[in-house]
This record gives sequence, structure tokens and C-alpha cells, in this order.
Amino acid sequence: MLSKKYAYRFEILGVLFALVFLVLMSRAAWLQIYEGDYYKGQADGNRIRLTPIMAPRGLFYDRNGVPLVTNRPSFTVVVNAKENRFTPEIAGKLADILGLPVDEISNKVEKNKNNYEPVVIKSDLTPEIVTRLEERRGDLPGVMIVIRPLRIYNCNELAAHTLGYVGEISEEELAQLKDKGYKQGQIIGKLGLEKYYDGILRGEDGATRVEVDVAGRVVHQLGKKEAMPGESLYLTLDADIQKSAERAVSEHLAWLRYNGNYKAQAAAVVVMDPRNGAVLALVSWPTFNPNSFVSGISQKEWDKISKNPYNPMSNKAISGEYPPGSAFKVVTGAAALELGKVTAGEAIFDGGFHRLVPDKGNAGGGALGWIAFNEALAKSDNVYFYEMAYRLGIANLEKYARAFGYGSLTGINLPGESEGLVANPEYKRKLFNEDWYLAETFDAGIGQGFQLATPLQMAMAISAVANGGTRYKPYLVSKIVSDKNELIQTFEPQVAGTLPVSQYNIELIKKGLRDVAQEGGTAGQLAGFTVPLAGKTGTSENSMGQDHGVFVAYAPADKPEIAIAVLVEQGGYGSKAAVPIARRIFEDYFHVKP
Repeated sequence: MLSKKYAYRFEILGVLFALVFLVLMSRAAWLQIYEGDYYKGQADGNRIRLTPIMAPRGLFYDRNGVPLVTNRPSFTVVVNAKENRFTPEIAGKLADILGLPVDEISNKVEKNKNNYEPVVIKSDLTPEIVTRLEERRGDLPGVMIVIRPLRIYNCNELAAHTLGYVGEISEEELAQLKDKGYKQGQIIGKLGLEKYYDGILRGEDGATRVEVDVAGRVVHQLGKKEAMPGESLYLTLDADIQKSAERAVSEHLAWLRYNGNYKAQAAAVVVMDPRNGAVLALVSWPTFNPNSFVSGISQKEWDKISKNPYNPMSNKAISGEYPPGSAFKVVTGAAALELGKVTAGEAIFDGGFHRLVPDKGNAGGGALGWIAFNEALAKSDNVYFYEMAYRLGIANLEKYARAFGYGSLTGINLPGESEGLVANPEYKRKLFNEDWYLAETFDAGIGQGFQLATPLQMAMAISAVANGGTRYKPYLVSKIVSDKNELIQTFEPQVAGTLPVSQYNIELIKKGLRDVAQEGGTAGQLAGFTVPLAGKTGTSENSMGQDHGVFVAYAPADKPEIAIAVLVEQGGYGSKAAVPIARRIFEDYFHVKP
């Protein structure tokens, strides 16, 4: 029989064992009852994966149904960054197969290690790379090959600035868009219509729930949620007109350089239907190939674009701001006629300079003598329009410029539009704290000095004259349809304003514009064209180099259905730099042989 001393010790040990057992049982109960779901999820995470299914983006068609932007399936290699099994050794093996720097892969995985979404390492894999990855799947735990839709820009550079391009969402973009349902690794629109309509183009991603083995191989599919394709856009763009405009720009710039103007490297063109505001073509030159960005642009390609001094990525047609030059004389003339500052028959003497500011004269010092409105517009006489600016004053010039749409956004459905600038004393005082001078009113009257406009604004202004006074909001999308081609939304022309000019005075202006394209006019090389043309040349002063060439026009002159604005950076006189480009577009549009 044990002594009381040992019996007491056994009792203490028994109590301790009972307490330990009670603690262990309590912990087990806690883990199973209260935290069972959590640890079950952790265990399932080792064998069950959710793999996103990327929704195909909506397609783009031109106004005739020509597919401009589509998708095709492609193999993409992704890594489950949450899995700790993705070691530097695995990163090295993957880098060797893909031909990528190992640091690039490791950094990308490390940066996303707290995200549940698989990290895209490389898209559009070749069959050879897919085969090599499959052969070594056992050595690459956490690495998967998935099929994703790849964006295809069918015509390469064609309308690149309008269509835009797509790429993987950046950290900055994710921070801004996370609340709207965007996730790491998603493909989003970066420019143009791709960006503007990204919310409806991207659709809704799906997912598959699969069971994998220790090597990451799929052994069983547990469930699947189908992706919902994005909605598609039918555009107002005409692929044939767009090709014509881009070809005309490319070839004429090359001609200018061949003939000694080596700085003629950039241009912008807008082609519109003046009857409704539909944009038929939008050119910004130089351009780029959006397909280069789809799978991740190489450093070499990016350097070629980013180091180009003529900014291939900027959309000069909607964001470039230039003095409109003599194209603005339409506004000055309309204001002077409408406010009774001049009549069409009143002759004004041009002695080569204006009497109040003698250093303000005509290009080349020419003098046309006694001259009335029609001839002044057709021959772009500066002295005549200096006198109109003097009679009007800067306040009236500003009022009419804004009525023509200058100095404000047109509202076109593209990101990145600039509003330009209408010359006014308040702006100068705010910027320089200086008074306004009469010479600056003269400059404003002929579209120089503080006046700044985008090619799109110039196209909208000449369209309003062409159609008799209605300023339409430019637009690029005619309808939106579902992936089953069901109509979702249509877009009708929208009136942005009406010119405060009588029909009588509009007809006077149109007659002057018609004479611009006749013998003796500044675009006299268009005389005899099969279809009657009307337009206005301009030379835009450029303090950073040679002057820009400008031409705005429409046709047929008696019943307009197409309006064009052309601007050639550092091209010199509009008659030489811009008119030939517009002529080529008119020839193609009206099927006129050169």
C-alpha cells in the first residue's frame, strides 16, 4: 500500500493530466466547431483552386460592318502566387522555358503573393513553349497554362488612336478602379475607345473550381461559372476612308521631306459627315501598332515609340492645340457681316499693311488694293481681316469664336480631348498680368496669337458652315450590341449649338469658300475638280519651328456630305502642306481618278 506521501503525489499528477486532457479536448473542440470552416478552407486551398475565365472583350466594327477589333484564343502561363511552393528554383526553370529574365518573374510573383488571382507571366505562348511546359509540369508546381482571349487589331496601325489598345491593369489603375470590380491581372483599355468604353467592353469574368494534385495537375473539375462576353461597338468610322486618309498623310509627308522640308513628320486629319457629326476618319501621325501592347510590349519597341520626338502615342486630332490661322477668318467674317460691321459689297483698301498697326500686313508683303469680302476670303487677305477685327473688337471676336465651338470640348466619346483657347484679355491678364493691345486683337482676327484650336474643333466649325449653321456634337459610336448581336443602344446625332449667323450671311461665306478652290484662290489647285469643293487654307504660326499648314474643306459645295480638317505640323503654307492631303481623300471618297 502506497504511503500517504506518494498517494498525494499521484493525486496531483492525476489532476495535472486531467487538466492537460481538458485543455487539449477544449482546443480540439474549438478548432473543429468554431474554426473548422477556416481550416477546412486552408486544406482545400492545397488541393482546390479557383481559376478565372477571362471574358472575351466586345468587338469593334466600322459603319459597314467590317470587323476592326476581334479576339482569338491564346495560351497563357499563370502562377498561383499564394502557394509557397513557387521557389526561386522553379522561377529559374520557368524563365528558361519562357525566355524571360528570372528577376522579372520572381518580382511579379512576389508583388502579388497576397492576391488570390493567378499572376499572368506571359501571354500568347507558341505551341513549342506550351509543349515544353507540359513536359515539365511535374517540376513546376503552382504553374498553370490557361486559355485566354487575346485582343487582335485586324488592321494593325489603322485608326490606332481612335480604337486604342489594351494591357494588364497597373498598380496605379487598380488603386483607382478597385471599387468598380477590377482585379489584379485583368486586361483593361488603356487608350481611345478601348478605354472610354472599358466598362461595357470587358464583360464579366467566370471561373472554374478544380481539384489538383501535389504537382498542381488538375485531377477533377468541381464547378464552373461561364464568362459573359462584353458588348460590341459599331462605329461611325469608315475603314476605307480611314485607310485613304492615313495613306494620303503618309505619302504627302514623305513628299514634303523629299522636297526639302525635313521637319514635316507629323499631322492630323478629321473627316466628318457635316449632316450629323458622325466621324468618318480620325488620323494622328505618326502612329503605332496597338497589337504591340496586347501581350506586353518589349523594351526595344517601347523605346522606339517613347523616344520619338513627334509623339506617336498622342492623339493630335483631338488633343493637339494649334493656332487655326486663316481658317479662323470664317469666324471673323461671319461676325463682321452679322453685326453689320461690313457689307459684302464694301471695298476696303489693302496697301500691304494696316494703318493703325503698320507692322501688321500680308504674307510676303503683298498688297491687293481695293478689296471686298468675297475676294478677301478667297485670297485670304490679312489686311482686310485686320480691319474686321478692329471694327469688331476682341469681345465680339471671343463671342463668335465660342459660338463656332472654339475654346470648349466638343464632347466626342474619346478620352484626352483638349479644349483649346479663345483669345481674350482676361486670359492674358491672368497669365502675364499685362494689358491687352490692339495688335493682339488683329492677331486674334486671323487665328493667330492666343487663339488655339484642335483639328477636331476646326472640322466641327467648317461642318457647321457647310450644313447651314447647325453645330453637331462629333461622335464615333452608332450602336452597341450584345454578343448575340442584340441591339442594346443606338446613338443619334446631337445638336451642340446653332451659329448666330443668318442664312443670307452663311451663303455669302460659302460663296467665298467656294472661290478659295477656284483659280485665283489660295487652294486654286483644286479648280476643275469633278465635284465642286469649298474650303479655307491657313498657315498656323509656330514659335517652336516652321509654321503649320492648315486646310478645312467640304464637298460637294452645293450639298455637303463630307467635311475635312487637315493640319500638318511644320508643313509651311496650307496650300502646299495640307490641301494635297484633302484632295487625295476627296478623290477616294468620290471615286475620282487623280
